[in-house]
Amino acid sequence: MAERSKKVDGNAAGRFYVDDTCIDCDLCRETAPRNFRRDDDERRSYVQAQPSNPEQEAACMRALEECPVEAIGHDG
Repeated sequence: MAERSKKVDGNAAGRFYVDDTCIDCDLCRETAPRNFRRDDDERRSYVQAQPSNPEQEAACMRALEECPVEAIGHDG
């Protein structure tokens, strides 16, 4: 389960975030490409933009549920 105290830099303010357990597998970026981006220097993902519509919200939830290391968190 992702931890708020371990959020990576670059996460857009809001409900979804990525923590430092990300293994750069690309699943979230493929599942919700408008919301997740890769930090090339740190070799992991972060939330570039919070979902702005129900379709993006659903994609972010799929990414959260499918993340192999549970590095994606959701604050309510």
